[in-house]
Amino acid sequence: MNLTFASTILSEEEAVEILESVIKQSQAEDVFVSLSSQESALSRFSENQISQNIQKNKFDLTITSYFGKRSASASTTELDPDTIAQTLRRCEDLARFAPEDPEWVELLAPQTYEARQPAFDLATADLSPLARGEIVQQVCALSEKAGIEGSGTFSTNASLQAIANSAGLRGCDRTTRTDFSFTARQDNGSSWSQITAWGVEQLPIIETTEQVIKKAIASRNPQEVKPGDYTVIFEPSAMAGLLPWVVWNMDARAADEGRSFMSRTDDSGQPIGNRVGEELFSPLVQIQRNPAHSLLQSGRFFGNGLGNSYLEVVRDGIPQTLSYNRYWAQQQGQEPNGSLFPIVMGGGEQTIDDLIAETERGILVTRAWYVRYVNPRTLEVTGMTRDGTFWIEEGKIAHPIKNLRFNQSLPAMLKNLEAVGVTKRCGASVIPACKVNNFHFSSITDSI
Repeated sequence: MNLTFASTILSEEEAVEILESVIKQSQAEDVFVSLSSQESALSRFSENQISQNIQKNKFDLTITSYFGKRSASASTTELDPDTIAQTLRRCEDLARFAPEDPEWVELLAPQTYEARQPAFDLATADLSPLARGEIVQQVCALSEKAGIEGSGTFSTNASLQAIANSAGLRGCDRTTRTDFSFTARQDNGSSWSQITAWGVEQLPIIETTEQVIKKAIASRNPQEVKPGDYTVIFEPSAMAGLLPWVVWNMDARAADEGRSFMSRTDDSGQPIGNRVGEELFSPLVQIQRNPAHSLLQSGRFFGNGLGNSYLEVVRDGIPQTLSYNRYWAQQQGQEPNGSLFPIVMGGGEQTIDDLIAETERGILVTRAWYVRYVNPRTLEVTGMTRDGTFWIEEGKIAHPIKNLRFNQSLPAMLKNLEAVGVTKRCGASVIPACKVNNFHFSSITDSI
């Protein structure tokens, strides 16, 4: 067993050297190169014991060569210079015969990215298999002592992303990330949580384990409630299963072409622009793209080279912008801004217990699961609650209830937002607990 471990991702100097070499060797009119070097590790456990322990190193180099409006891409996962040179030649050969791109845009000029450095936690990058195993062992011991069946994963990732083009664009970032996911089951009771951070010491693994175990035991023998419209309190992890669907669908082209809930149409249904500037949601809805948020501290640029910096997406319930790629921004006379992620939704000081205490009757949802489109144009989705759903009566948790399927317009859900609570990092987003009125449940499900 390895007692120590040291990350072997490429250094920034090594990455830059590879990119400069490709650009120097290029025979195309223009060239764009992106490089990714990652080292990931994962410990999986089930039935209160470790079942898998893996370590993976991955290198990926993608080259896009341009001859006028013709282009092609080729990739390699090997580092040696000969293979990289062969990949470059293959890319150029393909580009010479590719059809012209009707949505071609010239290479992105050099960008000025934020001066900050993304979070790179050396302790996380160098965490050994033994250290991961010891943490998982504590989780399994707590599960066994409580008489529940525990399963989940504990993972770490260290990565480097670098980009360059023949017009002078350069960018390089290193980041770390760690995730802990835990599911506890006892009889017909279940609960779950996933926590994410840029450093392993930020993960409250034992505290989370104890909370999930407690909730799983409390969720046994659920009762039925009739489908209908209810006041719902979504834990941050549950809202994180819904809110990104709204932001994914705030694409400028889809809106302008009449394919989005953000589309404006005339009486005949023809698109006449978008709904930026309209009060679509509750004034409590505040959404930003904020990669510099203290819980995220993520990368400074997107894979296409556009900068990833602070951007107001929704202010006081009013959409402020949409996502513009470079082609559509050029067509519409706008500035390209790339993706609207990572999401940071503004919260408040109320805890989930506070939100419950001020709720006369309602439902507490731990997780929104298997969310899928019903109508992409109106952004109505369907999905199910899972892993701990509870009935609220007179400001208290009364009893567990059987899981429910929902059919709900997400813009309407945000319009009916009544209160927001404390925020939490959920994956690559920061989301608060949310209290929503008139959320529609269509049926009872047999899922646990």
